[in-house]
Amino acid sequence: MPFQNVFKRYEFKYLITKSQKERILKEISPFMTLDKYGHSKISNVYFDTDTYLLIRRSIEKPVYKEKLRIRKYSSSDKVFVELKKKYKHVVYKRRLSLNEDDAFAWLVDKSFTPPQSQITNEIDHFCNYYITLHPTLFLSYEREAFYSDNHPAFRLTFDENVLCRENELNFTSNAPQTHVLSDDNVLMEIKCTGGIPLFMTNILSRNKIYKTSFSKYGTAYKNIILPKLLSKEKL
Repeated sequence: MPFQNVFKRYEFKYLITKSQKERILKEISPFMTLDKYGHSKISNVYFDTDTYLLIRRSIEKPVYKEKLRIRKYSSSDKVFVELKKKYKHVVYKRRLSLNEDDAFAWLVDKSFTPPQSQITNEIDHFCNYYITLHPTLFLSYEREAFYSDNHPAFRLTFDENVLCRENELNFTSNAPQTHVLSDDNVLMEIKCTGGIPLFMTNILSRNKIYKTSFSKYGTAYKNIILPKLLSKEKL
């Protein structure tokens, strides 16, 4: 089945409570529909340098930032190798669909080379530039995704049960994970190529819901990884 491998869009994040989510779901029901894979589990393996350079830069909120990950959806046997960049609030994403073993062989073992393309060239350049790049974090969450009936490019997602681990960085392990968000928190994201439809701006206004700067990987780094690194430095 064909899939989209190039994205250019705006992404806005909102950290809300479960009760706020339920109100929003009721209010969007006349305008939005659960998409084909609306209920799914998404798992990611994030890559970073030995010094966590990528996530440290991202936390500083620069004009330009970038990240590399392997993503797996519960609805698919394939994985996506994704290079995601953000420049002046616009998100650019390039991705390739591969077998899981091939994806790790390409990025980790350097024992596999996918067919050459503009996207593979960009990812190879990224890996060559950040020479100590390697898997650093496994992160998963449950997602509900909706699309607008009248604005096909407008999507709304809700992510809950955000978990992470720093070991066994693959998609088959059942090793214990740590919560990244509190039980009552939900990360809501608006994804659009242009303006937010009026019905959604009215819903946000009525419920007093405001944009926030939030990164799942960034939160895991600040709250889980960084304290361990600082503790090691004191020894």
